[in-house]
Amino acid sequence: MPFLREADDVFELYLGTEGVELDETNPENRFHPDWIVTLNGLLDDVAAAGASSKKALVITATGKFFTNGLDTDWIFGNADKLPAYLDSVHAVYTKVLTLPVPTIAAINGHAFGAGAMLAECTDYRIMRTERGFWSLPEAQLNMPFTRGMAALLRTRLRDETATEAMLTSRRYGADDALAAGIVDEVIDADALVERARAVAAERLPLAGANLGVIKSGLRQPLLADLNTPTPASLF
Repeated sequence: MPFLREADDVFELYLGTEGVELDETNPENRFHPDWIVTLNGLLDDVAAAGASSKKALVITATGKFFTNGLDTDWIFGNADKLPAYLDSVHAVYTKVLTLPVPTIAAINGHAFGAGAMLAECTDYRIMRTERGFWSLPEAQLNMPFTRGMAALLRTRLRDETATEAMLTSRRYGADDALAAGIVDEVIDADALVERARAVAAERLPLAGANLGVIKSGLRQPLLADLNTPTPASLF
């Protein structure tokens, strides 16, 4: 399950399990409903702290995966709950997009599908070199994008990048992701989290309730799309 650490004024949100590089019950940090509940609670803690004091947030993980996205095993066993499940994923995106703190993604490994989109919800993205891909495999897996997910990618990526990523399921390594504008910076794995902390510290003076208001105004059309219920007819 995700967990939170606090170092000075920077929160570090890890998408895996504390003390375990890869959790046997969720080895790819997938969006299981229980995982989403835990993540939402931690984001609420960050939002509450950031509304009253200067805080920043780094989102990262350990091991091979940043996050491999939707929990397909759960989906196959709960197809009737899929629209509500996807709406809960959208709610996570909304929460990250509007946090009243600077948010930095330190992408330590593979970021696929819903996990790739989670990284795009942050204010600044740093990806490790040498290992790990950012990818949207939905076309390859014969899965549609929801209205909210399509709007997120259309808003947060350049048009040519969104078109290629969504229609071809291309896997972008760090250098290609940087060239495509998917991430803002690439760096060796050993320096990844430290660099994310440094960027967070640089932006710390901007934290506070007003930052959340600005983010909400900046992303108003996107937030409306994310808050639109997913119709069962999509599937």
